[in-house]
Amino acid sequence: MSRPVDALLDFLRSEEARGVTHIHLDDQAKELLRELHRRARAPKGDPARPASVVAETSTSAPDSTLASSAPQPTPAFVPAVSAPSGASAGEKIAALAAQAENWDPARKLGTLRTTMVFSTGNPEADLMLVGEAPGYQEELQREPFVGPAGQKLNDILKAMGLAREQAYISNIVKFRPATAGQTTNNRKPTLEEMASCLSFVRAEVEIVKPRCIVALGGTAAEGLLGLTGSVSAMRGKWYEFNGIPVRVTYHPSYLLRSTSVRDKRAVWEDMMEAMEKLDMPISERQRAFFQTK
Repeated sequence: MSRPVDALLDFLRSEEARGVTHIHLDDQAKELLRELHRRARAPKGDPARPASVVAETSTSAPDSTLASSAPQPTPAFVPAVSAPSGASAGEKIAALAAQAENWDPARKLGTLRTTMVFSTGNPEADLMLVGEAPGYQEELQREPFVGPAGQKLNDILKAMGLAREQAYISNIVKFRPATAGQTTNNRKPTLEEMASCLSFVRAEVEIVKPRCIVALGGTAAEGLLGLTGSVSAMRGKWYEFNGIPVRVTYHPSYLLRSTSVRDKRAVWEDMMEAMEKLDMPISERQRAFFQTK
């Protein structure tokens, strides 16, 4: 379950990505942090005190003793996303998508395009796949992983014995990163852009409750897990996001560019690890896919 502190951490990461080193805290925010500190220091077994305040956007004047490196006033606290209680998983995901359409923390950056692309697939899937951001084809069709990269992902799922509709497919960022004079070219989202949408990913995981997440590509691993470096160094081990096991593998678009059978085998080994985590049967024929002789 998402905690109030998760929204705070998402906000702080987004500010750090912008280069902000100091922020203003109003009295409510200070009291919330004090309450979290008291809970952390309370002896085990002691009942936690109910939170008496909720973090909100401050309308008070800045504290003159706290400085900000940003030339503009500190942006509003990233609000928590919500879904209707008692609704089905599909209805909850639809509610999140409706909120994302006009998500101010992402739109106010001025670096993302306006068409929102949320998710596709089964909102109660055991397997969740997470990419980085929509591209040209995704923006046109308003669905993650379509076009050549989407077809490659479909082929991978088919080799696993799954239809696209059986998995839940999403992205860290819900809008296509913009560039000057942009046509079909795409770019990697920034840390700030990823942080602005991470609350949705947390909420999606909470609703879908997948048994396993696969991060597709280094950018997805960076946004989801805070990892940096090469995918080759990230893969081959299990991580965790909100209590869910996560495997990192190459993005399908990388496989379209690579001519190496070794890369294809690496992705397949990662997907077999996911299959084993999901208690899916793996045949000898499947185990032999892309093996070099």
